[in-house]
Amino acid sequence: MRQTAEVTEKYSAGVLVFRRDAEAGVEVLIGHMGGPYFTRKDLGAWSIPKGEYEQDEEEPRAAAAREFTEELGLPVPAGPWIALGDVRYGSGRGKKTVTVWAVEGDLDPADVVPGTFEMEWPPKSGKLAEFPEIDRAAWFDLDTAREKLGAGQRPFLDRLAEQLEHASP
Repeated sequence: MRQTAEVTEKYSAGVLVFRRDAEAGVEVLIGHMGGPYFTRKDLGAWSIPKGEYEQDEEEPRAAAAREFTEELGLPVPAGPWIALGDVRYGSGRGKKTVTVWAVEGDLDPADVVPGTFEMEWPPKSGKLAEFPEIDRAAWFDLDTAREKLGAGQRPFLDRLAEQLEHASP
């Protein structure tokens, strides 16, 4: 994280696992964000498995693999990594640059064992509660995933579709 007087810049990296289905086309595995703020939300409350890293201390690809395993409790599937680039989002004093790779694989969401985080809950109570990083994972076709993901992560779906289109004969 780089901090200046005006802006705090955070860096995050992740892996978007995809599979090809004869009927559904391309599907991606995304996670519903855990914690009390997202319990009753669906649209915009899902995320590519990713997490923050210190830019000067860790390579983005290594961070992406680490965060994938931390969030899902599973290793990144074997296979080539497809670079989907960076997206920068945020407003005001908080900006985030997210770097994502795609990897083809077919993980079973039932095998996911999410990592956890602690936060004060209820707010201002002084009590810490533990929550899963994600409370569930599921496969979605690209159009449905676009509705479920937070707006800042949606460009990665378009980039994946474009990469797969160019790779097809």
